[in-house]
Amino acid sequence: MSTTARAQKAPDTRGPVRRLLTSFGFQIIAALVLGIAVGLLARGQGATADSPTGLSATLDTIGSSYVTLLRAAVVPLIFTAIIASISNLRRVQNAARLAGQTLLWFAITAFIAVTIGIVLGLVIQPGARAGEGLETGEPYTVGTWWNFLLGLIPQNFLGLGVNTQLDLEAGTAASSVSFNILQVIVVATVVGIAALKAGKKAEPFLVFTESLLKVIQRVLWWIIRIAPIGTFGLIGAAVVKYGWEKLASLAWFAIAVYIGLALVLFVVYPILVRSNGLSIKQYFSGVWPAVQLAFVSRSSIGTLPLTERVTERNLGVPRSYASFAVPFGATTKMDGCAAIYPAIAAIFVAQFFDIELSIIQYLLIVLVSVVGSAATAGTTGAVVMLTLTLSTLGLPLEGVGLLLAIDPILDMGRTAVNVAGQALVPTIVAKREGILDEELYNAPRQGLPFAEDDVDDDKTDATPDAVSDAASDAAESDTAEAAPTR
Repeated sequence: MSTTARAQKAPDTRGPVRRLLTSFGFQIIAALVLGIAVGLLARGQGATADSPTGLSATLDTIGSSYVTLLRAAVVPLIFTAIIASISNLRRVQNAARLAGQTLLWFAITAFIAVTIGIVLGLVIQPGARAGEGLETGEPYTVGTWWNFLLGLIPQNFLGLGVNTQLDLEAGTAASSVSFNILQVIVVATVVGIAALKAGKKAEPFLVFTESLLKVIQRVLWWIIRIAPIGTFGLIGAAVVKYGWEKLASLAWFAIAVYIGLALVLFVVYPILVRSNGLSIKQYFSGVWPAVQLAFVSRSSIGTLPLTERVTERNLGVPRSYASFAVPFGATTKMDGCAAIYPAIAAIFVAQFFDIELSIIQYLLIVLVSVVGSAATAGTTGAVVMLTLTLSTLGLPLEGVGLLLAIDPILDMGRTAVNVAGQALVPTIVAKREGILDEELYNAPRQGLPFAEDDVDDDKTDATPDAVSDAASDAAESDTAEAAPTR
């Protein structure tokens, strides 16, 4: 493994005010604050979820449009990323061992996370402290083991489904198209394996797929750059829809979840990093751009290109391995959504309905969290995982409706922890297998733009201090950083 010399970063001639205003982190924080303020203003004007005003409708449109953009990129991104990641395994020695080690560490960290969730649920008892005014309701999507197994069988090549709702009174019909992400993953995995087995005849297809992935990732960078606008609308619409009353009634539940997320992100992960002989500071400085974007976008899949980029270029994981492990983790490695959250939420539901859980049921929570993460694939992952957990334990599914009011707020923290874990595991495995570029891992973060590569990715890479520099910074800096050749 050799590392090429890195080009020096061009001097930053921006003043401190402009540097602050063009910082992605500052833009996100400003959008959060402004969104809350405008949401409160809309509520003060009488806006509610049932009676929107022009201002609240605008907020909702901005937020929903941003989510729609992210979702539009999910299917092509997942399909091409998984095929490319499987094909990249042919360039890796001991590919089967690396895949096995990746799965093992996914399970280890999930076990630790769900254990923390159970302990916090028992100590804080959020269900017993829930405020008044909560209403039970049926979940809008339900996960069961049987549905999960059936969902593995593709209905068609793209897992495409069409739902039609009839309005008999109005005599109209409305149809919507949806994708089963789990089926997309299955199809992409089969195609990727088949391409490997086809050998040299499949090389043009694999080259095309990798090129298409680059194009899709570039489109995602453009979507990422407008994340502050989406954040403004999402937060403002959430304040209008739920108000402070429902949020306050679930305060202890939210506190328990965020304590669990903080313990995993700032205690468990650093311990794992340090125990493997790596710098905690370098891990956080390297992964933080992706964590910050995940917090805002609430999408592990939407953050995937940046997660893979920081894993390779900041944390020093070989591209041939990272391009397999990170996309795989984006669909199955979710310590926030699939471990901490369902554990605390299941205990909350049991306490709210005054149901005492047995030791067997607590062990089932652990089992579901460790082996059921694949059922969270898609945009409603946490709800699917919660319903899967509740149905396995025999708890009332109506309890899911209790928690939907603050789900967007919790989802921000959950996704941030998910992404941090998705970068951590490949780093640990690469270090233990002796393939980690420790010089790159320990290198100073240059702060170059994350969004653009002015030259071929296979030869030269810009260091992704991703979300520290805005789009205007990308236009100013023409200097790229050479990546290690692996």
